[in-house]
Amino acid sequence: MVHRRALEPDRRRLLSTPTLADWLAKTFGRKPAALSSYERALTHGSQAADNYERLEFLGDRVLGLCIAEWLFERFPQEPEGALSRRLNALVTGPVCAEVAREMGVVPHLRLGKQARDDGAADSDNVLGDVMEALIGAFYLEQGLEAARDFIRKAWSDRVDIHAKAPKHPKSALQEWAAAQNRRAPEYEVVDRSGPNHSPRFTVKVAIGKFAEATGEGTSKQEAETEAAEALLKQLEK
Repeated sequence: MVHRRALEPDRRRLLSTPTLADWLAKTFGRKPAALSSYERALTHGSQAADNYERLEFLGDRVLGLCIAEWLFERFPQEPEGALSRRLNALVTGPVCAEVAREMGVVPHLRLGKQARDDGAADSDNVLGDVMEALIGAFYLEQGLEAARDFIRKAWSDRVDIHAKAPKHPKSALQEWAAAQNRRAPEYEVVDRSGPNHSPRFTVKVAIGKFAEATGEGTSKQEAETEAAEALLKQLEK
């Protein structure tokens, strides 16, 4: 019997490179000139020091600019406040994570064993960050025009989802309380669980002793939003 040694990490990477290149070409509509930036965009901090964080920083700004420009063109009669609400709804971590899943990012993630065991491959935090990092890598290689075209295609089903600019649940709850002469909503983190790379927050929101509700999310802000939305639904009954 011939015993074959397990493939070394570098050899495994070489064997997987064509698959990654093909996926990138299909996803972005252009064959990548080099894979290094995209590999880094897909690498979590648990796997290597050269991870996606710097590219995420860049991609977040590119995404925000391209969406803001798009909304400015698409809704010429809306004031700044309405455009801001649309923008905030389109660039959240969960929305970026949805796009990442639709693109098929998960099989290409580079995670350390512990992060993978902890469910990082299905974390909105991780997938949202990776999506922004991939946009950053694509922008660096292909420029703003190509990045704009990709973002408009990837977000095309979302930009018109609201006939009117959505009102953020926290703002809506604040306005409801003021209109009813009630105390302003107060938010409190009542639980935090999960590993650092994939935390889970539970937040309670209360309007004095009149009403309260809880919400969960992968960040404090997301949990507060969920709590506010839950309380609004409760008050509307």
